[in-house]
Amino acid sequence: MILRIVHITYFFLISTLMINGMKLEEKNQLRSQVIDMFKHGFNSYMKYAFPADELMPLSCKGRYRGSEPSRGDIDDALGNFSLTLVDSLDTLAIMGLFDEFELAVRQVIQYVSFDRDVIVSVFETNIRMIGGLLGGHTCAKYIQAHNSPRLSWYRDELLVLAHDLALRLLPAFNTTSGLPLPRVNLRYGIDLTLSKSDRERFTCTACAGTLILEWATLSRLTGNHLFEQYADRAMSYLWDRRHRQSNLMGTILNVHSGDWIVRESGIGAGIDSYYEYLFKAYVLLGEKNNDYLSRFEEHYSSIMSYVQRGVAMVNVHMHQPYRSTKNHMDALLAFWPGLQVMTGDIKSAIELHEMLYQVVKKHKFLPEAFTTDYRIHWNSHPLRPEFVESTYFLYKATGDPHYLEVGRTILTNLEEHARVPCGYAALSDISTVQKEDRMDSFVLAETFKYLYLLFDSTPHRFIDIDQFIFTTEAHLLPLNLFLFNINDTLQNEFNRMTLESIQQYEPRNLSINERPSERKAKSYQCPVMDDQFQSHQYKENLRQNIRGDQDMTETITTAGKHMEKRNNNISYRRLTAAEFSSDNSDHIIQLKQMGIQLQPLPDGQIQLIHMASTADSIDDAENGLHFMQEMIEFMKNTNLHDNSLIHRIPLSVIPLLISSSSKKSIRFPVAAAQFGQQLHGTQGVNIYSL
Repeated sequence: MILRIVHITYFFLISTLMINGMKLEEKNQLRSQVIDMFKHGFNSYMKYAFPADELMPLSCKGRYRGSEPSRGDIDDALGNFSLTLVDSLDTLAIMGLFDEFELAVRQVIQYVSFDRDVIVSVFETNIRMIGGLLGGHTCAKYIQAHNSPRLSWYRDELLVLAHDLALRLLPAFNTTSGLPLPRVNLRYGIDLTLSKSDRERFTCTACAGTLILEWATLSRLTGNHLFEQYADRAMSYLWDRRHRQSNLMGTILNVHSGDWIVRESGIGAGIDSYYEYLFKAYVLLGEKNNDYLSRFEEHYSSIMSYVQRGVAMVNVHMHQPYRSTKNHMDALLAFWPGLQVMTGDIKSAIELHEMLYQVVKKHKFLPEAFTTDYRIHWNSHPLRPEFVESTYFLYKATGDPHYLEVGRTILTNLEEHARVPCGYAALSDISTVQKEDRMDSFVLAETFKYLYLLFDSTPHRFIDIDQFIFTTEAHLLPLNLFLFNINDTLQNEFNRMTLESIQQYEPRNLSINERPSERKAKSYQCPVMDDQFQSHQYKENLRQNIRGDQDMTETITTAGKHMEKRNNNISYRRLTAAEFSSDNSDHIIQLKQMGIQLQPLPDGQIQLIHMASTADSIDDAENGLHFMQEMIEFMKNTNLHDNSLIHRIPLSVIPLLISSSSKKSIRFPVAAAQFGQQLHGTQGVNIYSL
């Protein structure tokens, strides 16, 4: 598995050796333009909104929690803790704006506190605030080490703030399942009565499964193991709640019982970053935690089998994965090509990204939701970063200048349609380009960060990006956590607080019986290493296949070999449960085609295991599901009716005797066979070794 990581790192580096189609001067000009755009948004926030959480760019004022009409769950991200400033810290550092970064760090230390009577989203507070503080701390330590004497005064204050905030989120984990409640009061924790209400007892898969990167980093930096332990426990519980046949996850579940409330499965809203954090947790935490990788690979295989329809990624029923639940997709799934790049599935990443780009070219922006025939379903666009993120990773992996042109398109549309005198405004309707009085913190934290990195022609200009991993909010976490030590005095203080927090939370909440991984992770060479990816024409051919007027679900992708449908002119009769015999090699082959494996048990019985993702085609997988259902009914009916056509006399087998050359008999226990030819009338089997 170490070899795999080497490949991942290497294919990121090869892009620096490729010749870009865009002139260097042009790239540098676009990079400078991105910096100017970021400064316009950031300076507007600091001038008109700070210390509020967000900028209202049309009103030219700040948005404080409780001071404006409620927007529902969206406001759960706000805590009156200068959200946008914290979320922007590492963007300032990456762009080399060190003076502004140092001032911003001082302002966070001076103004940000969390002892507030406010209820916040555990998910949003983690990825934006804890992630932002850790990213800022990481960059501060990096700048200290590489740009002395800058930040010589810094004494890990951002890490102290992150630790304090995480302690205030810990009460959310006071559940029988180990999944966190969706919201917590920063001063008073949780109300046990309210935690049973419909609003508080349900959480999304991503909400519960997007903690491990930030919390594991926090544990490693402070020595407080509780954070990583709780986050890992939640991830393990979610994995245990997957559908065992489809290996898919639902979207919303009860944090107390673990019951699924919404059984839709996809890669978009409500579930997206759970998959992202499974893979990235393996990258960050290493070989010892390879369960994360094996879980991700099981999910990934199922996603590409069931969720991918042509070039579209549609939501399906987790328990009936061949049934789609809707004909539209949401914009959050645009992160998927970037994740595919990291995992090495470059072909699929190119094709899905091209489909998204066709939507962008048609509507100028990626709608919040769009249909499989490229029409708008939800017409708003809050300047989300996911499509930019995937564009950056594809360019870094391939060096294809096409992605620079995609970036130019994004930049131009932002400047033409979203820029206002006091920042950048979200679009409430991309058809009319009507603006909304809203600039989410992720615009500065992610959208402009990825645009900058896309056009940055000098690797490691200010921060060596290859030494870090991006969180789902694009915050930098160090891959080598041991390089970021803290002083002994602070370490002793963290140790004291760790002991207090251990005493506060019951020991039964600190562990979970976790199943061992059901199979070892696969090891394979990253496809981007193939010579064909050196050719930009090859990648253009992949994209050309996506362009056209056909419905997304009808597009035949070259990368979709996981579950290709059989040719319509090929037909065959499915094996039935009544016909099956375990000693018939043709039957075994047919079961394998349907994704069914035979596993002998110690007591002599045979267990059938259906893994649809291993079937030869979607039709085969569906036949496998029908066969398994048929077999269950068959076993119920066996021997219930004497005159039944499917009646079989139970097979009695005497203990098997094996004679060896030493004349010593070896006796094996044998149970009644479930399938196979009837052997009545025989007295047993003797096997002699030669």
